[in-house]
Amino acid sequence: MLNWKALGVLLLGCSGLVVAGCKSAPDLTPTQALALVQAKYDQTAPVPTTILVNDEGMRAGITAKLWDRTKVYPNKLWADFKLTPDGKKAVVLPGGGDTIEWRPENLDDKDYTIVVMTVAANHLRAHDMGDLQDEMMSGADTTKAGKYTEGVNLTGVPQALQDIAHNPGNKLSTKKQADFSLTNGAWTLKSIE
Repeated sequence: MLNWKALGVLLLGCSGLVVAGCKSAPDLTPTQALALVQAKYDQTAPVPTTILVNDEGMRAGITAKLWDRTKVYPNKLWADFKLTPDGKKAVVLPGGGDTIEWRPENLDDKDYTIVVMTVAANHLRAHDMGDLQDEMMSGADTTKAGKYTEGVNLTGVPQALQDIAHNPGNKLSTKKQADFSLTNGAWTLKSIE
């Protein structure tokens, strides 16, 4: 009889441990995950956008009065373009200065580009979070991962330069993966890859 009572107490205690150990993790929705990633971006320093300018972009920049041609070389291919006052408010050149040195190899060189960086610096934007998957991560019991799109933010950039940024060769978004873990009952962003 004593053994039955001891066994009953033991079973009752074990069932209590099982119930206590089965706490379910709060749900992490794609919207919540995206908010965690965007909060991380908003905490980091804003960045300028790097833009590749091709032949079409050079012509658009002239039309928009971002730069003016100041010199044509004897080969009729090369030219120098000086940033206008509006251009200086919109872009900086990676090497400094205010003169774009346009040096394509030949008349049919459609791949030639120069690099400019926007004066406007903005926080990156996270969007299009996919479905979240359970994941194994060292040091955490409950983890999830989700793929999303990281995009540049062209707020404050003149429309003509935004149009140039959409020309071929420019990469305005990248696929990324975010890893999340459950810490003290709340989901936290662990890493972005």
